[in-house]
Amino acid sequence: MSEDKKIRGGALLARAFKEKGVEHVFTLSGGFCNPALEGFMECQMKVINCPHEQIAGHFADGHTRITRKPAVCLVGPEGFANAVPAMMEAWGERSPVIFVTGSSTLKRQGAGGFKEIDDVAIAAPLTKYSACITDGERINEFVDRAYKIATNGYPGAVHLSLPVDIMFSSFPENIGRHERPFDLTPQTPAKAWPEPARLQTVLDKLSAAKRPVLIGGHGVWWSEAEQYLEEAGRKLGIPVFNIPYHQKLLGEECEAYMGLADIHQYHPSKDAFCETDLVLMVGARLDNQMNFGTPPLFPETVDLVCINGSHEEIEFNRAADFALLSDPGAFLQAMIAHLDSPSFTLGRDWYELNSQRRADWVKQMIADVDAEANSPEFGGRIHPMQLAMDVQSAMNDDDWLVIDGGNTHFWSEIAINLAGYMGKKLGGILHPGTFSLLGVGVSFAVSAKNIHPQKNVVLISGDGAFLSGGLSIEAAFQENRPITVVIDNNGGLDCISQQQERLFESGKHYATDFRDIPFHSMFEGLGGYGELVMKREDIIPAVKRAMASGKTACVNVKVKGVISPIVLATTSKRDKASIE
Repeated sequence: MSEDKKIRGGALLARAFKEKGVEHVFTLSGGFCNPALEGFMECQMKVINCPHEQIAGHFADGHTRITRKPAVCLVGPEGFANAVPAMMEAWGERSPVIFVTGSSTLKRQGAGGFKEIDDVAIAAPLTKYSACITDGERINEFVDRAYKIATNGYPGAVHLSLPVDIMFSSFPENIGRHERPFDLTPQTPAKAWPEPARLQTVLDKLSAAKRPVLIGGHGVWWSEAEQYLEEAGRKLGIPVFNIPYHQKLLGEECEAYMGLADIHQYHPSKDAFCETDLVLMVGARLDNQMNFGTPPLFPETVDLVCINGSHEEIEFNRAADFALLSDPGAFLQAMIAHLDSPSFTLGRDWYELNSQRRADWVKQMIADVDAEANSPEFGGRIHPMQLAMDVQSAMNDDDWLVIDGGNTHFWSEIAINLAGYMGKKLGGILHPGTFSLLGVGVSFAVSAKNIHPQKNVVLISGDGAFLSGGLSIEAAFQENRPITVVIDNNGGLDCISQQQERLFESGKHYATDFRDIPFHSMFEGLGGYGELVMKREDIIPAVKRAMASGKTACVNVKVKGVISPIVLATTSKRDKASIE
């Protein structure tokens, strides 16, 4: 680099991200960000312009979840407020997205500068790290710190604010390079290896257990240890469950995988958790999804052990009976090696019992839904679970499925388990995270198509969810990343209306209905493919035609609203003035 050449602060920022190996930037182009955009152009980094800042954040989140590499969401100061929901969604999934704000001038900070907001303070509760770059000489330093914080320990989103006067000012292109670290390329994240004595304590508990279960959380995904989770369950004969809402760790067709650790969406998990004597939760948190570790989900007789790769998670999981600080992959490999220990004598009866319970549940669930859909009160309408089953039947192995919505999400989760048990091998699954944020589906689907352009990507979206984030479909057309959107069209916010009908004294719902929206015609107007489906037998052919069209497509399916088991259970709790 030349000693004399000067470049803008925005170009320094772009070069810093290029050096970190960041490949994709998602933005809604704004004047405050132009120097950075020029820098990304010069660095030949892919920039995707989105119709809204929230969409840009969801795109970056989806890309990061799939690749497990940080992507950048770049917004202006006023657009920062629009990106906050995406920041919250990434926070719930611990997705290490790097949010960057081109912010108001540093020179006049606090004096009411143009579009001045306290973006650093707003982002702080929703990120691992939020800071303002106060000196152009320190741009590399801040990017390096943010990247390392995002990817190390407990992964998570970070936020950097680059004031417009630094963004546009010129600096020597090698500024700040005289300080350590001289190598600013991405480093492999540090991992915690288990303390031998505490690891042995857990292995001794495993040897003594007669009915152990494994519950995997998002920490397994971010440590790239899902293959060890599958191997540990299969070889040791331990049933494996997945934390609800978080990244799917194993394909539903995997032998050791039973279903979600959710007694409502996968009923046999209730029996497993009531009868187990040892729960090994790996890379997961004892939050509301796990009833905070308390009965009745986990009885007092259960030995509850949490294995986490960061001190933040260990501290959060204070309710565990025993905690082990360990990278999930390191612990699971130790479990697999324990198979050769003379003290490990677990047979296959417990494993086979859980497998049989899953088989029985699959058979019963399909029969119950078919009986309900054939009842007179259903009026020949399509059940949302039948829709999700048929959509998967139309897809090829290794295609990607994305889910978005309330009841749409929950019924689709059940259908994914059923189809997986019957051999369906999806390439991947994406869905809303802990906060159940509607409107993520299109962004996640286009992200999947961007990374896997040769695969079909199908989104099953509730009509309300599509209305929340559907404008992002323009990015699929703009970037030539055709996806297929299947609308679970029940004519309103069904997840809410179903609750209202059970909670309101009148037995009616209120302020949740939509007009009859021709979603398929909307796609045709944008240059895509569209079909309206009214009968179940037309679903599979329509989805196949949509995927074969080579266009971004919509299959608008008129479905009857049906309350899902988890929403029914939540409604009952809320009726008693408690949702947890």
